[in-house]
Amino acid sequence: MRMDSTPLHHDEQRDSERLLSARQAAYEHLLNRIEELGAEFGRWSRQAIQEFVVLEVNSFVRLQRLALNEGEIREVSDALTKELAGLGPLEDLLADPTVEDILINGHENVFVSRRGVLERQHVHFTDNQHVLRIVRRILAPLGRRLDESVPMVDARLPGGGRLNVVINPLSVDGPAVSIRKFRQDPLKPHDLLQLNTFNEEIHDLLRRAVQARCNIVISGGTSSGKTSLLNALAFFISEDERIITIEDTAELSLNHPHVVRLETRNSGYDGTGEISVRELLRNSLRMRPDRVVVGEVRGAEVMDMLQAMNTGHDGSMATIHANSPRECLYRMEMLAGFAGFQGSEDSLRRQISSALDFIVQIGRLPNGARRVVSVTEITGMGDGVITMQELYRHETFVDENQEDQDRWISMGILPHSRKLAAFRDPTPLPQSEPAPRAPATPSFWNRRR
Repeated sequence: MRMDSTPLHHDEQRDSERLLSARQAAYEHLLNRIEELGAEFGRWSRQAIQEFVVLEVNSFVRLQRLALNEGEIREVSDALTKELAGLGPLEDLLADPTVEDILINGHENVFVSRRGVLERQHVHFTDNQHVLRIVRRILAPLGRRLDESVPMVDARLPGGGRLNVVINPLSVDGPAVSIRKFRQDPLKPHDLLQLNTFNEEIHDLLRRAVQARCNIVISGGTSSGKTSLLNALAFFISEDERIITIEDTAELSLNHPHVVRLETRNSGYDGTGEISVRELLRNSLRMRPDRVVVGEVRGAEVMDMLQAMNTGHDGSMATIHANSPRECLYRMEMLAGFAGFQGSEDSLRRQISSALDFIVQIGRLPNGARRVVSVTEITGMGDGVITMQELYRHETFVDENQEDQDRWISMGILPHSRKLAAFRDPTPLPQSEPAPRAPATPSFWNRRR
């Protein structure tokens, strides 16, 4: 984690404190003026509010004889317009397309993630109440409550994104706010190829696997790029198929003409009305899906997902939190146990091995880059253990310029899945033509298309 903690020079710090003081004084003046206006102010457009703020700030600076130049007056006016009509200090960060995550640990500690790397931001909240005021402004249109009786909330933002807030008494050092932003234009497979998330061979393998309706689980840690990869794989799905997505908080944005998006519902204040992923998954099977996509498997829904994959809904996909393909299988077994699975360990493993075709492991490297670190095929059962074979493995190496480079090592193994037989088996040649010599390392995805 990199933190931009370069100290401000004394002159810069003094100017910053002077502007903050002027902004706070002007804000209190504006609140008094708004109180005089009453309900009329609530009907104003943002443009009208901006014009009002500019006039009032100019008048206030002149009457109070504050030592502010025109540029500083514009800066104060702009900040106060965002405070009154927008989301205050968060507005610019939410509008910045390079920002992936916004993390607030109390009003004095604000961090953002860009390209997977955290850096400190010099964003000024007055105090923790200021943070809460902005957060409640975000939650108000969503009908979500945040107070001592409900000190933790998770919500989907209207413009795309996810908000999680924890406040006192659970968060000791002030409000802990986590905002995950999502791209308005999902990354395409070609984009991930350009970003070096995988190489061309893996791109071709995943394309063929999706088109052949293989069941795929994307495994990885937090913020490793699971959702982005899942979005990208959806580009390979035929347009004549019906996809149903199921998520706790709707994050997927599949670029497909026929998608039904389902989202869970939390319980109300009286503890009733909750709709879980498992209930949505069961219901989705009555909605004539060609493919079911589960945003994240984290509970009892794992059993329903496995049954769906085993009963004709080939081509389904999901993500799961795990550190390796083997850990992914262990986690699915553990979640099935939590779901109350009554069968033997052997029968559960047979269900998993028959349901899954591929596990794609994605990870975030120390430099923030997201990479597919392993592509593994599930091949069946052997001696009571789920057997698998790794097709590709990611490695980093240092080149002659002492810079880190990526490479993917092919294990030289053909996929075992019967779904890929049409791609794997060579086309028979006419009898009159001699068969060419077989390559040393056969690879169906390197064949000429």
